[in-house]
Amino acid sequence: MSRYHRGRGAGSPTNPAGPVYGVISTLDDATPSPADFARCSSLEAKKSELSLFLNWGVPQKNMEISSKLRNRSWLVDVLAIFFGIGTWLGVNGTFIQLPLLVDEAPEGWSLPSYLSVMVQIGNLGPLLYTAIQKYSPKKLNDGWTIHGVLLVGAISCLLTAFFYNQTALVAGTDHSLALFLLTCFTALNACTSSVLFMPYMGRFKEQYMVTYFIGEGLSGLLPSVTALIQGIGESGDCVLVNVTESGEEVYELQKTPPRFDTRVFFLILFALMVLAYVGYALLNSLPLAKREYAQVTVSEGNKYVYGEADNQQEAEKLSKGQYTYLLLLIGAISLFSNGMFGSIQSYSSAPYGAQAYHLAATLSVIANPVACFMAMFLHFTSLRIITVLSILAGLLTSYVFTTAALSPLPPLHDQTVGAVLVVTAWTLLVGIVSYTKLGITTVMRAQGGQSLVWVGAITQLGSAIGAVAIFFAINYSDLFQAAESNC
Repeated sequence: MSRYHRGRGAGSPTNPAGPVYGVISTLDDATPSPADFARCSSLEAKKSELSLFLNWGVPQKNMEISSKLRNRSWLVDVLAIFFGIGTWLGVNGTFIQLPLLVDEAPEGWSLPSYLSVMVQIGNLGPLLYTAIQKYSPKKLNDGWTIHGVLLVGAISCLLTAFFYNQTALVAGTDHSLALFLLTCFTALNACTSSVLFMPYMGRFKEQYMVTYFIGEGLSGLLPSVTALIQGIGESGDCVLVNVTESGEEVYELQKTPPRFDTRVFFLILFALMVLAYVGYALLNSLPLAKREYAQVTVSEGNKYVYGEADNQQEAEKLSKGQYTYLLLLIGAISLFSNGMFGSIQSYSSAPYGAQAYHLAATLSVIANPVACFMAMFLHFTSLRIITVLSILAGLLTSYVFTTAALSPLPPLHDQTVGAVLVVTAWTLLVGIVSYTKLGITTVMRAQGGQSLVWVGAITQLGSAIGAVAIFFAINYSDLFQAAESNC
């Protein structure tokens, strides 16, 4: 179990950087002693938080990193990563497969916005779970509920492999009804993970939350690697197909067929979901894993009740204003990152060429687990750093939205530097957002109670608002225009 301690001098006139919250563990945690986290000494109080954050040469920092690497169970790390893979794997895989799906779907390139709405329907899962935990006299057992949620995700991937291209008439218009319904069930697994999986990991020592987030990042990376092997993203060649009577040559863009079809792709996702299920089953049952629990008692579903030693510094936790600020911040971040980015990425990067679109989509999903892996060594809980990173993410978001809104002719669309900028922007944006969300989650985890449930609920609420807003912006306005791939 972890809690937050405000270091000496935090918020005082001699510390212009503001409060710094360090994670302090109980004796059950195999982490450095509380004395190691007294960062605001008289000397360090004169340094800025950013210099402390980036100072790799401090021997104490190196000792902390070495201690973190030694005092952990690597088997639990691996199982936590497997567990994290089972969060957004199906949803991410569906969106990554879009270059092939849109060729068969009657919705065409409007399909991403429809799927974004289907994903938000999956929020019925966390709403139902939260209502039962709050109002029902009989609380759900988190362990068995997670088993059920992972099974739903695995079965949805399996069925999608066989029925993704089945269509039906809806209000007189042909739609990918089977894909829509199966995406709802796939999203049920993903959305519920925010209020169920993450709080479950809260009972483990704090360092395992980081490896869980690495697994969540891999839920996007692994489908991307699979798509690379499949051959998605190749630009294709312009082939002469006809010559008119007037001598005009007619070219057609022909792409190399993928190495394997969409059915095989979703069967691979199904296998990965089975791996995630096995990882969770072992994480939930192995005595070795249970020895890595923090000093915490879980009651009423997932409500944390800490021991006496943990209640001694309850008054030193986040203030109500800081608590509310972080919840609103992660809601705003989720509104864009989960709700909108997937729908606008094609509009933003496709005008710069198929290669730019492919690189932006691939490198951005790679940035997610890389950012979480960096957090194992560059760990922070500073509210100021969280705010600075959020502002930087806001600036990058403004840039990618500008390029999307100006599609098909955004700035520098016909120049190499434009492609480099948009790919770099998307990669940095997703990496910074992932890093910031992990920082907020780490801070909120130490607040105890049902703080992680609140984080998950606000995350899903922000995602839903963003997805609905971008759906109407794409389908019922002229704000976004797709770039055509012509010879």
